Amino acid sequence: MLKQLRQALSNLRPEEVRQTADHKLAIGLVSSSAAGYSEMEKFLAPRDMSRERRAEILSLLHRAGDPGIPARFDLVLYEHQLPRAENAFTFYAHDPVRTVKEILAQRNELGLPLARHFFPFRRPVVNEIMYLVSRENALFSLATALPNIVPSLIELPWAIGEFASDTAFLTMNQIRMGFLIAAASDSEIGYRAQKAEIVSIVTGAFGFRAIARELVGKIPFGGGLIPKAAVAFAGTYVVGLSLERYYRIGYGLTREERRLEYEAALAHGRTVAEVLLAGLKKVDAA
Repeated sequence: MLKQLRQALSNLRPEEVRQTADHKLAIGLVSSSAAGYSEMEKFLAPRDMSRERRAEILSLLHRAGDPGIPARFDLVLYEHQLPRAENAFTFYAHDPVRTVKEILAQRNELGLPLARHFFPFRRPVVNEIMYLVSRENALFSLATALPNIVPSLIELPWAIGEFASDTAFLTMNQIRMGFLIAAASDSEIGYRAQKAEIVSIVTGAFGFRAIARELVGKIPFGGGLIPKAAVAFAGTYVVGLSLERYYRIGYGLTREERRLEYEAALAHGRTVAEVLLAGLKKVDAA
């Protein structure tokens, strides 16, 4: 399995994740008052940050009319009382979470650099990464059991040629998730920088299989492909939860917390697997 994992890992490009996350954003701010500008800046660059990091973040923000502003912006935020220009966004001072949701819904391609540079975007982007990669692993588990469908799965954002074993591939995709979560968490990215996290993911792959065998037997999933995909979803999601905590406060989930989160994620994984399987059967029928 380790040989297959090394082969699968050759498909990962942490430098591309780093390049995307480090994109230097230009954010335009439009307000009718100094207090309005201050409110937006305080939200995007909280004052409890280090002085150096806050100065770095503030350098990405540009007030309308300031000298030397960029010729183009990645995003423009308008104070909520003002009519906004087309393709701009409203900053809701009373509900900034709404602002974050609207931006990510319409400019998803900016999620990684926004999360890396601006703390309010971090948890929503990490949550989305965890869900999408967990869903990918559930889809892979289903697809490998339906070989006639595999060549048409253009939805999957990776290509390995000949697929490795399930465990090798799912572990590889969890490591890819680790790169993305580190990037969104403003942490170092890459095999060397994340050596301890990668070792934990690889060793955990075997532990999760043991937990899965125990828990699946207790939960009435029924027969067929659903349990396999639900396990793939749950194992990946719990890895993501542990990585998110690690990059946020310096340590991951305990063994007991992993077990509890895994059991909870299995139920959601079953729902995801059922939806995916229904979609794959439609593809197969077509």
